[in-house]
Amino acid sequence: MALSIAVAVIASYAALYLAGRVTAHPGPGGWIWIVVGGFAMGIGIWSMHFVGMLAFRLPLDGPMSYDTVLTLLSQAPAIGASALALTLVSRQRLQNRHVLIGGILIATGISSMHYIGMAAMRIAPAITYDPVLLAASVAIALAASYLALWIAFELRERYSAVAVLAKLGGAAILGGAISSMHYVGMAAAQFAPETVSLAATEGHNLTSASLAHLVGGASIVLLLATLIASALDAHMADKQTRMANLLRADNQHLQSIAFRDSLTGLTNRALLEDRLTQEIRHAERGGRIFAVLFIDLDSFKPVNDTYGHRSGDFMLTVLADRLVGAVRGTDTVARVGGDEFVVILSELADPRDAAALCEKIRDTIAQPVVLPQGEVAVSCSIGISLYPDHGTDTITLLENADAAMYAAKADNRYGYRFFKPDMKKTQAGHAPPIA
Repeated sequence: MALSIAVAVIASYAALYLAGRVTAHPGPGGWIWIVVGGFAMGIGIWSMHFVGMLAFRLPLDGPMSYDTVLTLLSQAPAIGASALALTLVSRQRLQNRHVLIGGILIATGISSMHYIGMAAMRIAPAITYDPVLLAASVAIALAASYLALWIAFELRERYSAVAVLAKLGGAAILGGAISSMHYVGMAAAQFAPETVSLAATEGHNLTSASLAHLVGGASIVLLLATLIASALDAHMADKQTRMANLLRADNQHLQSIAFRDSLTGLTNRALLEDRLTQEIRHAERGGRIFAVLFIDLDSFKPVNDTYGHRSGDFMLTVLADRLVGAVRGTDTVARVGGDEFVVILSELADPRDAAALCEKIRDTIAQPVVLPQGEVAVSCSIGISLYPDHGTDTITLLENADAAMYAAKADNRYGYRFFKPDMKKTQAGHAPPIA
């Protein structure tokens, strides 16, 4: 009896475990898990029943045997009920009516398995049943089925240590409920004195010893099916995780190539245009203003000529990091040329905020950078164009910020200038930064 309860608990845990696998593999692949899970749980319930039958003792006039066909046939409703349970649990939403209808069908399968197994005893006089206990056994089967669906649905996608303990607890409850149904059903059975096993007088039927071997083999198949399913699941989960990580890394690499500057990691020209287009749309909808800063490093070429391109590249990465640190997290910093940067200052409350930020950027850039050859400092010139005063499209805003930058470089008093229409006249022959 203790072994039969243990088998029921193992079968219940296997069902709760495999319910998560069915959910994790929607579509055609999920049917494989439904078949495996239905087989494992169904055979487990069936094994529990006949282990309990082996614990049963009758004062028979002769040996006890079981009808082979009925014994094997009794597996079918248990497997079908288990597969139905996993099918219902795999749904995205499980409404109360689904649980109720599913519970009734599953309880019918479990009860059918039990009473077909009882019929396999083939005894005379025939078994009679106490109607109250029989009804109680069916009610317990219904309650167990309803509870099984609810627990399996709630725990199907949980894999933490707490969830494992919850599944163990749920398996103990379900195993106990299934065992209770069996033993209440056995208590409902009434046997007449001097009962004789008709199956024992016929050939090709199962003796108690043969049944013990069959049930033992079925239990081993249950464990093997669960272990194989677990191994396949672990292998597939690991493979999927590795594939997902590789795909994520490849996507990040492609995005880095397509939208990031290879030296500094900043936004490049292509992504800058997209960000600026999005900013224009947001500003149009919200009636807001924003600024575009065009930044050019002064006297950077002599650094490359004097200290080499490696030192120049190092200096660019340092200054790029300073730029990112000087602006807000919502702003965009892009590198659009060798020593040229563009900053999108989103959602400004006042144009003077852009001027204040330009002063911060100017002071940040002016701090010396430590190179292997010594400390080197450069300044910068910044041009500012405002949306919508200085342009309502990406090209105009960038061109006007570029023109203002050249005016700031020529003026050299403050290091930054706001765009004015006459600035474009002084920029003859300079190509726009982004066409």
